[in-house]
Amino acid sequence: MATFTFEGENFIYEGEKVRIISGAIHYFRVVPKYWKDRLLKLKACGFNTVETYIPWNFHERKPGQFYFSDQADFVEFIKIAGEIGLFVIVRPSPYICAEWEFGGLPSWLLKDKNMELRCSYEPYLEYVNKYYDVLLPLIKPLLCTNGGPVIAVQIENEYGSYGNDTAYLTALKDKLIEQGIDVLLFTSDGAEDPMLQGGMVPGILETVNFGSDATGSFNKLKEYQTNKPLVCMEFWNGWFDQWGKEHNVRDPKDVAHTLDDMLSQNGSVNFYMFHGGTNFGFYNGALQFDKDYEPAITSYDSDAPLSESGDPTDKFYAIRQTLEKYVDLPPLELPPEINKHHYGQIDFTERAQLFSSLDDLSEAVYRKTPETMEQLDQDYGFILYQTHVSGPRKKTPLTIQDVHDRAIIYLDNTYVGIIDRFDRQTLELDIPKEGAELKVFVENLGRINYGPYLKDYKGVTEGIRMGFQFLYDWTIYPLPLNDLSSIRFSNNTESSGPTFHKATFIVDDIGDTFVDLTDWTKGIVIINGFNIGRYWNKGPQETLYLPGPLLNKGENELIIFEIEGTTKSGITLTDCPRLTKQKTAKK
Repeated sequence: MATFTFEGENFIYEGEKVRIISGAIHYFRVVPKYWKDRLLKLKACGFNTVETYIPWNFHERKPGQFYFSDQADFVEFIKIAGEIGLFVIVRPSPYICAEWEFGGLPSWLLKDKNMELRCSYEPYLEYVNKYYDVLLPLIKPLLCTNGGPVIAVQIENEYGSYGNDTAYLTALKDKLIEQGIDVLLFTSDGAEDPMLQGGMVPGILETVNFGSDATGSFNKLKEYQTNKPLVCMEFWNGWFDQWGKEHNVRDPKDVAHTLDDMLSQNGSVNFYMFHGGTNFGFYNGALQFDKDYEPAITSYDSDAPLSESGDPTDKFYAIRQTLEKYVDLPPLELPPEINKHHYGQIDFTERAQLFSSLDDLSEAVYRKTPETMEQLDQDYGFILYQTHVSGPRKKTPLTIQDVHDRAIIYLDNTYVGIIDRFDRQTLELDIPKEGAELKVFVENLGRINYGPYLKDYKGVTEGIRMGFQFLYDWTIYPLPLNDLSSIRFSNNTESSGPTFHKATFIVDDIGDTFVDLTDWTKGIVIINGFNIGRYWNKGPQETLYLPGPLLNKGENELIIFEIEGTTKSGITLTDCPRLTKQKTAKK
């Protein structure tokens, strides 16, 4: 049994003063075979602690159905960290932000239209408590008080940026204590008056999050909390990217200068991120402030000290050099480099069109009005709404109220345009005398993960109308696309409309690679049944990271679901990533 606490402005571990030098690595953004590699590199940089969130929606994907194996085995991740001599800071759900889908909240909460989130609304707390009754007993044996590496646990995440329900924070704190979480508890918030006022819990250590001006941020914290350790729980040393924007970078010298400022004040720090990893599958989040909806890209590289594929960057070495001024570090010793491979051109030999595969992929439901994904117990992916429209109608506007997030419109399987929540709300359609079959194919681009608009229902949220006339009697196909094994592929070269492209290829020497999607428009890439994420020619991301452990020695299956069309008959697996259009991050 070990104790981790604080006396005045110093942390104390087993009676000795200790400064926390931590970095964030999310197990759910890294394939399990690389967990040890990333953790060893964090330690080699001079860090003594790793921090990770635990996203609720990754572990309770359906109510009462829990998943803690494979990439969701956070217990194993924490054990590996402990075995190599690292402390661990755990930041569990219910809410994590993290540019992660719905901020880690499970989408099924939204099936109840009356649900209130992140407050002491009793039905919400009941779900949290049921989840914690399963989650917290897994964390308890990992606590330092039980011989494990976990020294601290967060109560909620940046709550002062969202609300001021102190009863909610107290209920979470009490639940942690009730379940035997007897290590240091803490909260973290932005270094601003309203955020600190809304997010602090009496008797609980508060930490602050910032990217620069360490002195100003720590001074603001001191106004609310005196004679306690100064901790930057999120040092934003880089920043994440969003579709249609430039790739963010930050000068390593600037990062080192801010770190030096923190350490010179006896501060402790957690780098957010030390290694960003990847938003595999459909797990990217989105932001919305006022009218602008901005989904995050697949890469969560975040210009971190370790790149998305785990390579030390110039920032890594600048950080280590700064730490050497304050900590006695052993000589730099990194694990063996992971090979990057250029496998070359992969040609697609089989295809299947979505509209001819609907009955293989989904069971249709019939509704008088369109319903959202949440109402139909669907979490991620796509959804197709189909109905017959009578004619004739000339130049009649089609309006979707509201579409979340992006709808491709077809009349009799012919593409006619796009309606989305970005800028285009209507299309003008001509309906022939005999009428036409209207298809509205909607993509969920990621639920909002931060701010006041968390209730981000997906699909068609209010209705579809032509002119002022609402359309009724819909056939709906939920398309989460989590299992493509039932698709019947053929060697047909026809690829009009959303199309699945399939190839098989042989790998003799396994290593990391990157899927080059030049001249592809928009869709997802699936390797051996694993969805490695979305692509979109809006950029900035032009390649998708494909970790070597997802490949088989021998035959591999690659499927690309292209939803808008391509002139290419194949892709290239290259050894070089491209996250382009760089700009300097402003924090």
